[in-house]
Amino acid sequence: MSLYFVGIDISKYKHDCCIISATNQKVISKFTIKNDKAGFEELITTFNSLSNPEDIRIGFESTAHYALNLELFLENANHSFMEVNPVLIKEYKKSTTLRRTKTDSVDCESIARWLMTVEYKPHSKGFYHAYSLKSLTRLRDRLVRQRSFYLVKITNVLDLTFPEFKPFFNGRLSKTALYLLENYGSAEKMARMNSVSYEKLRSISRGKFSIQQFLALKELAANTVGVNNSIFDVELNSLLTLYKTLVAEIDTLEKEINRLIEEVRPHYLSVPGIGSISAAIIYSEYGDISNFDNPGQMLAFAGIEPGINDSGTESHGGRMVKRGSSQLRYALINCCLPLIRFDMTFATYYAKKRAEGKPHRVAITHVAKKLIRVIYALERQDTDFCVQKLR
Repeated sequence: MSLYFVGIDISKYKHDCCIISATNQKVISKFTIKNDKAGFEELITTFNSLSNPEDIRIGFESTAHYALNLELFLENANHSFMEVNPVLIKEYKKSTTLRRTKTDSVDCESIARWLMTVEYKPHSKGFYHAYSLKSLTRLRDRLVRQRSFYLVKITNVLDLTFPEFKPFFNGRLSKTALYLLENYGSAEKMARMNSVSYEKLRSISRGKFSIQQFLALKELAANTVGVNNSIFDVELNSLLTLYKTLVAEIDTLEKEINRLIEEVRPHYLSVPGIGSISAAIIYSEYGDISNFDNPGQMLAFAGIEPGINDSGTESHGGRMVKRGSSQLRYALINCCLPLIRFDMTFATYYAKKRAEGKPHRVAITHVAKKLIRVIYALERQDTDFCVQKLR
């Protein structure tokens, strides 16, 4: 039975397809389908006329959400598929032609021919959790950035109306500080607070906000150098409303992320320093670890491997390539900070790199590489983290 290689160039409203026979390595069909049910059914009909699903190898570039509907349709029709890093296709095209032609028709043929040169690694079935977690974690990341943006804006208003307020709370807008801003807003109103106000503040802070702090804050409010202007009060109220909305939405997203990651519960969730959110990001970006032959491929996928330039008598290397998912890199490196505090093996490894003269960020990157190797081993060996087995 002959094998067929199918390259699909994904776009928003249509998909260009190219089918190549492994027998003579010639294109037997090129066509375009619409991104709708009729187009998908046309694609499956074409496949059915060729061979069994096991003899058809399908590949397309990773294109954010545009391919999701097609992926689900192919999975339901029992067809496997392989997602390809666009960088690999770009480099493959460079190696096969000097022409700078880029069309959808050329791209889909390049994908099909590239499939013929590599080991076929189909996407794992049931990728619902990976895609869902990727959507939720990336949305959460955007909302967290917006939350930080509004915190800065709130600080900017306070610098004008009550510049002594934030330093009083050690530069942080705690729950108590936010309550004061929401219910009193201006320094003038805070200066008029009474014993009832204090009791509410003491309750919110669980007794941590003392009467001495309360009186000191009233004194600061009465003698502030800030501007008393109703326009700033309106601006502050709007910013606080937006901030509170984002906080509530982030909380909702995190609950859903926690639920989904608990359903799949990867073994690396047992590593100290990897929490539910970080584990969700790692799971959503890497997907099925069995798709990687070795930890080096996982390093390359995350863009944490060093770049090497070796030509003639010169050899340069060492800088991180920083390709791949920036969110994955951030999550991995972020996990290393608590990891070197709570795990002796990783702490010793970090200290060793620092003793070699490496700066903090470089040493942390080395810890992240070690963490990736541990993640690979845990998933491959189907076991939870055990510090006694770690070398």
